[in-house]
Parts: sequence; C-alpha cells; structure tokens
Amino acid sequence: MRRTAALLLHPPFGMSRGERLVDGARRAAALDLLSLLREAGMRDVLVLCDPSFSRQAEEAGARVLPPAEGVFHFGLALKRVVREERLDGILYVGSGSGVLLDLPQVRLLVDFTRRGEAGALLNNAFSCDVAAIAKARRLLDADLPAIDNSLGFTLSDLGMPVYALPRDAASQFDIDTPTDLVVLRAAGRGGPRLRAFLAGEPLDHPFLDPLLGCLADRRARLLLVGRVNPETWGAFEREVACRTSALAEGRGLRSYPDRPGTLLGTLLEEVGPERMFRELSLRADAAILDTRPLLARGGPLPPASDRFASDLLSPEEIRDPIWAAFTRAALSSSVPVLLGGHSLVSGGLFLLAEACWKGHDLPRRLHPETFGWTKESS
Repeated sequence: MRRTAALLLHPPFGMSRGERLVDGARRAAALDLLSLLREAGMRDVLVLCDPSFSRQAEEAGARVLPPAEGVFHFGLALKRVVREERLDGILYVGSGSGVLLDLPQVRLLVDFTRRGEAGALLNNAFSCDVAAIAKARRLLDADLPAIDNSLGFTLSDLGMPVYALPRDAASQFDIDTPTDLVVLRAAGRGGPRLRAFLAGEPLDHPFLDPLLGCLADRRARLLLVGRVNPETWGAFEREVACRTSALAEGRGLRSYPDRPGTLLGTLLEEVGPERMFRELSLRADAAILDTRPLLARGGPLPPASDRFASDLLSPEEIRDPIWAAFTRAALSSSVPVLLGGHSLVSGGLFLLAEACWKGHDLPRRLHPETFGWTKESS
C-alpha cells in the first residue's frame, strides 16, 4: 500500500498587532483544515510549526516534526519529510492556504497523492501554496526551491506532469495579510474555528463598505493594481457591476526579488504618494492595491510589522519612512482604497465579488449571449 501524508507548514510570526492577527487566523484555519484532512481519510498529518502551536496541533491529531537547524529552506524541508517518512505521496499545505476548501475538494487532493503515476496538482502553478504530489520520491534527487512559490516551475522542469486546480476562491485565497481577514469576514467565509476567531477581532476598515458599494454600482469605476492574473480579473469583472481597469505589474516578485520595480512604482517615486492618490481619485471611484510590488525598490521588503500596519492603515506603527508616507496618503484618500498583498488581488477578488451583493438585489454587468458565426463557418 502506498504511504502518503499531509504536511502543514506554520512559520513563526512577530508580536506586532498585524502579525498577531494573521498568526491567530492561520492557527484557527490550520485546525479547521486538520479536521478536514482526517475526515478525508488522510491518516498521517504532519506539522512543521512554531513551537507555540505544537500543543494545539497535537490535540487536533497531527504529529509535530522537529525543526531543522539553520535558516528554513522549503525544498530541503519537503525532501527531508519525504525521505524520513518514506512517503510515496505528499500533500503540502502552507499555513493560511486552503482555508476555503471543502471536504470533497480536500478528498480530491488526498486521492491525488495516491495515484500510481507521477504528477503534481497545485492550487496555482505559478505561485504555489498547496501541492498534492504523487510518486513523491522523485523529489529526492531534485534541486527544490527555497520558497514554495516557484515549486510548479521546478516540478515541470523535472518532467513531472503539473496540473492546476480551477481558479476560484477556494484555490486562490490565502491568509497572508490583515486585509485578507477583513475581506474574509465581510464574505462570511471560512471554517468554524476561523469564523469564530474573526468574529472576536477588531477588523473594522474605514474604506470597506464604500468600496463594496462601488462594486455593486454600474456607474462606478474601480482600479486594480498589482499582481493581477488576467483570468481572475475576468472572473471578477463578470461578477461585479462596476467598470474595472487594471495595472497588472510585479508578477513573480517573490520568485525574482531582485528584478527592477514596477512602472507605477517608478512614477510614484517621482510624484510622491499624495499626488498619486490625487490623480487616482480623478480616474477611479475606488481602488484595490497590491502594495508589495508597487513599493518594492529591487531589494528586500520591510518587515511584516510595517507591511501589516500599512494594510491596517496605521502609519503611526510603521518605521519605514516610505511605507509610512504612502500609508498616510492612502488614509487621506478621497476615494476608498484597500491595501494588501498578492492574495488581495487573487483570491480576495472572488470574495469581494461575493460580499458586495449582500443586502442588494441588483443586476450585474451586461453579459450577452454569443450569437453569429463560428470559427468553423468563417
């Protein structure tokens, strides 16, 4: 019988307000997922985590693995688990990912790890957070990446067939920043432990309600900025009433962190954040901004404490002067803006498209049926 296991990675977080929010939500979501994995028939559930989460994971039926020495390397950790546990298949889930998966979807991933043919089923082939891998021992001789995002490219280069889940909220949403929690609570989604956690946290956002109002307004104009996937943008536009525009830049930021900054980021440096938001307000009634590539300068990003405080529109908590100035300008914007990371402009868009229709019964955008010639008849 093939030996398979699930592996959940939960990294440590700092003690800033935003980090504590994200850490608490990820813990709750992880416990929900551990229950689903058991129900889906995955007998061995392994966890690599911050020691403070060990007891909760063990009480949920997981086996906590000792951490490796030195700086964490995703690829080495994955190979270590496959080798030491002698696994034929593995289901890897990054903490904060898979929080919207239901039982049939988890069963699909579990069953994939037991296939007789080599292959990988990923939530996102271009930025992986969830991966079901069959014939996992083929990984042992591979040079796997230090972070999970580029795993799909590595497996494809190995000659392993790579498949992707349908692009929807369940596959794309990830708890990565405090803004993701704001959006998640607005949509009323998540497992029971996660929903209970969100209900008890101060997640009010001054711009959320007016932005949701814009999404349900045919006269409104929304601007998307950042690592926007065209397929996700198209699905989002079909579900909201407003008109949308996008400046899609910065994709591959984590896989290629040393690349030059974005075009809009360069213009932001030249005109300053106050002017940028003033010009934005002339061209859009609301905006959703993936700030990581926008504010990247070709080097490392500031710590999570600064990034998360920016997402929470709390410039007084930010040490980095560039991020503090940008956040002050966003807070003073005359149009509603949401600041966040990649998940905000991927899975977050699906949830915002759901949340904007709560309490409304209005027509979406016009979607006429196709009528006329076909490619074969032309």
